[in-house]
Amino acid sequence: MSDTSTDNSLPSPWHVVHTKPRAEARALENLQRQGFEVFLPMITLQKVRRAKLANVTEPMFSRYLFLRTTQAMEDLSVVRSTLGVSQFVRFGTVPAKVPHAWVEAMRLQPSLEEKLLKSGDKVLIADGMLKGLEAVYMQPDGELRAMVLIDLLSKPHLVSYEVASLLPQT
Repeated sequence: MSDTSTDNSLPSPWHVVHTKPRAEARALENLQRQGFEVFLPMITLQKVRRAKLANVTEPMFSRYLFLRTTQAMEDLSVVRSTLGVSQFVRFGTVPAKVPHAWVEAMRLQPSLEEKLLKSGDKVLIADGMLKGLEAVYMQPDGELRAMVLIDLLSKPHLVSYEVASLLPQT
């Protein structure tokens, strides 16, 4: 993506846009169609869905995205009427601005992931032959499996099990 700045000026600021509920992707697409530079940071999380652990990719900041204009499009009034957009984040009447360096640093980050399970966490096995047993999550074993420590017949056993079948215990 090209920088809209010249040697004499700073890059255009990033503005914060508040979207309608679960409409971040719609707002992103419609703002891009209008020629705005838009950034929607995403994160991959492990969540329990239908009694199974699943990887879910969702916006890092729910209902917020970042928008940058060029000098040719300083009129921001069209943004508020864009499908998916609720309003600009404002301080009084002035739209909030985010430092260019902060947004660029986020854009350069590799995709972020947050794991629900960490080594030593207690888990419950949700299905399969060992359904209902408690175990201790040890480490990942590939993309879809994990090593868990299960106490069977009064002896600890290290077993590889599907991550989707492991539910975190509180």
